[in-house]
Amino acid sequence: MKEYQTITEISGPLVFVETDEPVGYDEIVEIETGDGQTRRGQVLESASDHVAIQVFEGTEGIDRNSSVRFLGETMKMPVTEDLLGRVLDGSGQPIDGGPEIVPDERRDIVGEAINPYSREYPEEFIQTGVSAIDGMNTLVRGQKLPIFSASGLPHNDLALQIARQATVPEEEAGGEDDEGSEFAVIFGAMGITQEEANEFMADFERTGALERSVVFTNLADDPAVERTITPRLALTTAEYLAFDKGYHVLVILTDMTNYCEALREIGAAREEVPGRRGYPGYMYTDLAQLYERAGRIKGREGSVTQIPILTMPGDDDTHPIPDLTGYITEGQIMMDRDLHSEGLEPPVNVLPSLSRLMDDGIGEGLTREDHADVSDQMYAAYAEGEDLRDLVNIVGREALSERDNRFLDFADRFEAEFVDQGSDADLSIDETLDIGWDLLSMLPKEELNRVDEELIEEYYEEQEAEEVAAD
Repeated sequence: MKEYQTITEISGPLVFVETDEPVGYDEIVEIETGDGQTRRGQVLESASDHVAIQVFEGTEGIDRNSSVRFLGETMKMPVTEDLLGRVLDGSGQPIDGGPEIVPDERRDIVGEAINPYSREYPEEFIQTGVSAIDGMNTLVRGQKLPIFSASGLPHNDLALQIARQATVPEEEAGGEDDEGSEFAVIFGAMGITQEEANEFMADFERTGALERSVVFTNLADDPAVERTITPRLALTTAEYLAFDKGYHVLVILTDMTNYCEALREIGAAREEVPGRRGYPGYMYTDLAQLYERAGRIKGREGSVTQIPILTMPGDDDTHPIPDLTGYITEGQIMMDRDLHSEGLEPPVNVLPSLSRLMDDGIGEGLTREDHADVSDQMYAAYAEGEDLRDLVNIVGREALSERDNRFLDFADRFEAEFVDQGSDADLSIDETLDIGWDLLSMLPKEELNRVDEELIEEYYEEQEAEEVAAD
């Protein structure tokens, strides 16, 4: 352990220290202030004669006379299966009044990249109970599927709904590799308010979801630099539960925008040359280091699936944060302000939403084999109904043909019955597809050009279609 009293500068969350020998990058540091308090930090930049340290608890109270101790190791997360049911702060310390964590081991929070050769291709379905996701943009085990939201939209409600309802259907978990596998949720909150934190905990406790969850909470008044380690602590815990204990782990990270703002704050303190809109030029690499920790490993039972949530500044999907996230991840779930203003819950807009792994995660192994066809047909019909809404604003509904009016009615019912299901609805994939067939039966058979004829004969509700036509 090396100790110095050679602080030369304090800038925002950074402390600069002169050293007489090299110090390891990412090494953990303890800083003792004049009043006896101890702050933790991490080496952010290291040269032969000086280092830059980011302080997790903030630099208030630190001066040039403070002592700096380099501990000779990187930051580690104490991991154990007993973490399930626990609530921790953004730096991994218990805040639920429970006992101290007795770890099985301590793991480096940076993690290890999964060897591409060892990756198992994601293709097993996760049921969230939300039809707009399960039916139209299926989540797959080992996938990273972000939610793109905006300020004022109920993305936290959707996150809580997924956290308490996400399951691996029995028919998907019936293989030999999954025998005995359990499902767990890691919830990492960054920069949230105390009110939001209280709502999260009340929901977890009310629904019993906390028993299979580990919660990390970094509050808005906590040091911003702490937000850079919160997701890494969460993902390290997830990797241990998945690859050592065989759990299927769903990691929900909210809000990645706050995380990126912390990166920008640190970059400004380091006087780095900024990239787009002031964010660091390495933000793409930094985000990839987090998102790419999702996946499956050959020969291991468990999996790590990620749902990062971000709020798009100014509702702009070309902003650097959603733009870079979209490049790294396998699609996105888009929340829509117009749908929210109409009272739809959750306000998921399925048209710009996308799950690039959906085709591989549906069909085989599910009780219904019509998932892809129903999804494609509903997407096409809803898109046509949306286009016709614009036309109605110009020529009026009376000027449209009977066929066009069918598609307009379909778009209205699709939003009212398929999208707007509330935050407590928990539908199986069969129930979701039943709603889909009920909606598709509004349209003439000849319009169902994306569905196999055998499926039409089996599931198309002729009588329902005739009643709609009569109305």
